[in-house]
This record gives sequence, C-alpha cells and structure tokens, in this order.
Amino acid sequence: MKRFFIILLFVNSTLVFSQTETETPSKSRKYSNEFLNIGVDASAMAMGNTVTSTVSDVTAGYWNPAGLAHVKGYQGSLMHASYFANIAQYDYAAFAMPIQEKGAIGISLLRFGVDDILDTTKLIDANGNINYDNIKLFSAADYAMLLSYAHRNLFDKNLNVGVTTKIIHRRIGEFASSFGFGLDAGLQYKNTKWQYGLMLRDITTTFNTWNINEDKFEDIRNAIPGENQELPETTEITLPKAQFGIARDWVVNDKIDLLTNLEMNVRFAQTNAILNTKFASFEPAFGMQLDYADMVFLRAGVNNLQNEILYDETETISWQPNISVGFNYKGFQIDYALTNISGVGNVTYSNIFSLKFDFNAYKKE
Repeated sequence: MKRFFIILLFVNSTLVFSQTETETPSKSRKYSNEFLNIGVDASAMAMGNTVTSTVSDVTAGYWNPAGLAHVKGYQGSLMHASYFANIAQYDYAAFAMPIQEKGAIGISLLRFGVDDILDTTKLIDANGNINYDNIKLFSAADYAMLLSYAHRNLFDKNLNVGVTTKIIHRRIGEFASSFGFGLDAGLQYKNTKWQYGLMLRDITTTFNTWNINEDKFEDIRNAIPGENQELPETTEITLPKAQFGIARDWVVNDKIDLLTNLEMNVRFAQTNAILNTKFASFEPAFGMQLDYADMVFLRAGVNNLQNEILYDETETISWQPNISVGFNYKGFQIDYALTNISGVGNVTYSNIFSLKFDFNAYKKE
C-alpha cells in the first residue's frame, strides 16, 4: 500500500509540477504541460535547447514553426528517451512537407508517460481480506499533437514566420483525464553572418480542464480513511513564455564548421531561474555544434540554470550539461545524446536517441 501511494503521489505531481499558488480561484493553478518544455530531437537537446534561431527541419514544428519554411521535401523524425532510471518514457514523431510556393506544414506527436503502475486501492476488500487478483495496472501519460504552418520570405527575403496549434490530452488511468488547447508563434531572421529567432509559446494562455472520476477517487479515500479527502484541481493554466535566440556559423576550414548558439528563455512569473523578478524570470542557455563535412557532428550545451537551496539551507546554482554525437548520410541522420536532467550528481543521466529522414536527398535532379 505504501508503495502504491508513493507512486500515485509521483503521478499526481504531473497535475501540479512547477505550479505556484496565485490569486486565481482555488480550483485553478498556474503552470502545466511541463512535458512540452523537455524538448525534442537529440541534436537540439544536446545543444541545450538553443535552436530557436537555427532549426530548419521537421523538428521546427516543436522548436520554432518558422523554421519549417526551410523544408524542401518530405521529412520525418522519431525520438525516444528514458527518464528517472527508465521509469518514465518519452516519445516523439513528426512529419513535414512544403506546400504551395513559400509555405510548409508539419505535424508533431508527443507522449510522456509512466506505465504499469500498480493500482492497489482494492487490494483489501470490505472484510479486511487481501486479494491480489484485485490489483490492476494503469498508466499516467501526457499526449500532445502540434499542427504547424510556416511562410517563407514574409515582408522581407530574410524573414520567415510560423504558427503552431497545440492539442493536449493528459490521463491518469481511470482516475482523471484532461484536454487543453494552445497556440505558439515564431519567426526567424538571417543575414550574412548571424541568425535570430523568436518563439512565443502559449501566447493565448493554454487552459487544461480536468475531468475527475469521483468513483475512483472514492476508492483512494477508502484505502486510507481520513486522507485524500479533497479532489485535485480541475483547471490548469499555462502562462505565455518567450525564447530569444541568436547564432553564428564559424567556418574553420573547407570541411569543418562551428555553430554557436545563445538563447534566453523568459517566463512571465517568478521561478527559480538564475535571473528572476516578480514580473518575469530569465534563464540563459548556450550550445555549440562542430561538424565535419556536414556528415559527423559533435554537440554540447548547458541549460536549465536554476537557483537551488540545499538541505543545509545553503544556496547553489544547478545546471544541466548535455553532449551528443551524430551522423548524417544521404538524408538519413541518427543522433545520440547524453543529458543530466538537473545537473545534480545523484540524478541518473538520460539517454536520448533520434532519427531524421529527408526524402528530398533522393530526389532525382
């Protein structure tokens, strides 16, 4: 029973992860859908998620829809990552293609879930007898579908813009489920040496509305009398966020290039970010990519810089290091990244694998 409630507490934290109390009604909290802040694509995540200004392939549907304007043919992408010592699984798939003369569209699917959780709420029957046949398994998972559109050379030959509509579904077994909708918008601008990007997430504020199965929660109440008497929050709000990126590609020689990216992530609320005010919090990130003949890639990055209070009440700064290696050949790219999700030594590292396919590479001239 104790194991079940520890796990259920972890699962239920998906409802309130990174949330803070506000002056909104008691049945509403700020911050939700944190799984959409993890990132996609091993190459981008290895660079500290600093690709707002440079992304130019199918993954732009997530990072900055304006980048889809660079897509010239059919492209696809797949990714898998494991978190918390393989307890949680994170999967991503996407497809993009050009339309008309200056447009492109993309669809991205994401799932972050914990599977095979033991439901022991009916392990002990009304007579106090233990019946292991009553144990069932359930999953707690977050899903998202992103529909993106980009337009090339809007108002200026160097300016691309894009928008993404997000449809979100979250489910905790038979206990609760929710739906949410949101909108992102982005732009990219490039001159001879520099690239600039702006990504505005949840610009209309994203709302998640939960449907609570009160019968199932009655089982939890009965499991430990006097505990778990209040239902979880029924509405979550995701506040707008902004990402500003700047990048430059340095030519080392005729085969080696170095790409450097700098990004600032802004949340319009006070968080544990390294720079914060009551109005907004600012979190810088840095990434770099060294490539040989556009075939072999080495990447590294630092992000998630947070002020942290240790057990002895001393303050420190935690950060997330990332590294990766990638290989690209005739439109087929495979990347592997190794990340530490919090930069804390006792937290296990996460292994991320991703594939990208560009069918335009096989197009006959």
